[in-house]
Amino acid sequence: MELSLELIILEERNNPLLNRREIKTLLKNSAGKIKRVDAADMIAKQLNVDRKLTIPINMKCETGKSDIYATMYIYNNEEEVKKNLPRYRILRNMSKEDRKKLLDEEKATSLKAKQATAAETKSRSKGGRK
Repeated sequence: MELSLELIILEERNNPLLNRREIKTLLKNSAGKIKRVDAADMIAKQLNVDRKLTIPINMKCETGKSDIYATMYIYNNEEEVKKNLPRYRILRNMSKEDRKKLLDEEKATSLKAKQATAAETKSRSKGGRK
């Protein structure tokens, strides 16, 4: 028996200090069926906002019930997201493939930087031993 997912907005608050909207929602019949990314997609689609600016903060369900209470932040621009939220929240908001790709690129650049500094210190130490 397939239950349909229904989104109800319980509270919408504008936070001008942090340049974001804070939205509390109820996702009916979705406990165990929906992921954070999918919930953010649903909210972004319903409110006609950019998906990258919709960040799921908290998703809780109660024992024995099939409803999820979720808190989402919708920022005005990406700079505000990076400034106000820790990095793990931003990474958690990406799909697994994008997250893995980004982390692999960062590892590769840090490895190249380490190799470059190691080679530079080696060349300095060889040049000074005459």
